[in-house]
Amino acid sequence: MEREPNHLLQQLIAEAGFSHKGLARCLNHLGAARGTPGLKYDHSSVLRWIGGQRPRDPVPSLLAEVFALRLGRSVTPEHLGMPAPCTPLDLGQEFTHTWQEGITTVTALWRADVERRKFLVDSTFAIGAGSVGAMRWLTSPPGPDVGGDGSRRVGHSDITAIKEVTRSFGELDNRFGSGRVRNSVVKYLDTAVSPLLKDGSYSTATGKELAAAAAELTRLAGWMAYDMEQHGLAQRYLIQALSLARGAGDHTLGGEILAGMAHQAIYMGQPAHALDLARASQLAARTAGIKTLQSSAHVLEAHAHAGLGDARACSASLNAAERAFAARKPDKEPPWLSYFDEAYLSAKFAHCFRDLGDGRRTVEQARRSLDMDGRYVRGRMFNLSLLAAGLLQCGELEEACTAVNDALALAGGLQSVRSRSYAADLRRRLHPYRNERPVRRLRELTAV
Repeated sequence: MEREPNHLLQQLIAEAGFSHKGLARCLNHLGAARGTPGLKYDHSSVLRWIGGQRPRDPVPSLLAEVFALRLGRSVTPEHLGMPAPCTPLDLGQEFTHTWQEGITTVTALWRADVERRKFLVDSTFAIGAGSVGAMRWLTSPPGPDVGGDGSRRVGHSDITAIKEVTRSFGELDNRFGSGRVRNSVVKYLDTAVSPLLKDGSYSTATGKELAAAAAELTRLAGWMAYDMEQHGLAQRYLIQALSLARGAGDHTLGGEILAGMAHQAIYMGQPAHALDLARASQLAARTAGIKTLQSSAHVLEAHAHAGLGDARACSASLNAAERAFAARKPDKEPPWLSYFDEAYLSAKFAHCFRDLGDGRRTVEQARRSLDMDGRYVRGRMFNLSLLAAGLLQCGELEEACTAVNDALALAGGLQSVRSRSYAADLRRRLHPYRNERPVRRLRELTAV
């Protein structure tokens, strides 16, 4: 069947004074700025669109924005002779103002993720989106009316099931890495949790419990995307988890999600942004009165200071983390905070000292971190990597190679991009010693 030429697009190109090559170049640049890098359209692509071929999302929306910027007026995909996309490119980046808007957004995010929509898979980390999310968490009024008047009765057993699924998938994630389980988590959110939120009948009290359970599992899905270094996708999930936590009125959970956002920002090399998020987490933790969460927020602030090279501020935050940790009461705190124990705190201290170049204290804290729960296989790989880095900073090459060997052995059984990144970092740190005997032996054993 012969396509009908797109005269509307042709007319707008002429009005805007674009060459076909220039339009494609603007499209590619705007895509990168809007979180969709890697677009490689050219003049031939534009000719095909003029000829009647319809480009896939997110091209119609991006083209509309290109023309709007050039012409100084509103332009929609329909003005270009193209259908409007059903999914906005910034899906999940906004912390919505109302409960119903939040449900619409988060369930659309789950659905788009299940469908592996390209704009999500390729999306990049946006500091502005995280900052707005944290600001709205801090400034929004108390949790809204989260009742539901749908046809499906939601009861305690539904909420218990979500929590059990979250616990089970969390354990699998820690043992095997996110690559093995994340798709199953997202499918469960889309097929089991989405109908409860959209079509459920529940009181405000039950709605808050449902929101909290959905927030926990959404946070886990975001954390898994982070572990796979899909950072734009992870950020969207964490923002939506934060929105759900606001619906639940759960300051502890909100503080934990903000801490996770700070963790990601540090990993992304954005310590100043991480500092803001860690301090927002501290405010939530103080409101909740949860000392373990306060300790977590303080140690993340310390890590951000280390990333900024401020040893004095880092030390002050580490001291605050220790004081809060000493005052905690684990039996009165949410069970999902149990991961933050002495070993975990020591690992965070080790990260700070490694980034400040203090090998001796890195080794001291990394050794303590290895006295940990054996179920956290990925965490142990990270902690062995910290130990190896500290030992290298101290000049202990032989022992460092032993730690590297142990870390790589664990990494081999994990489907975790972060684990591969830690392994790559160890290889970079070993490179200056590549001709030394311990490193040559290690290379023979592990192909380092």
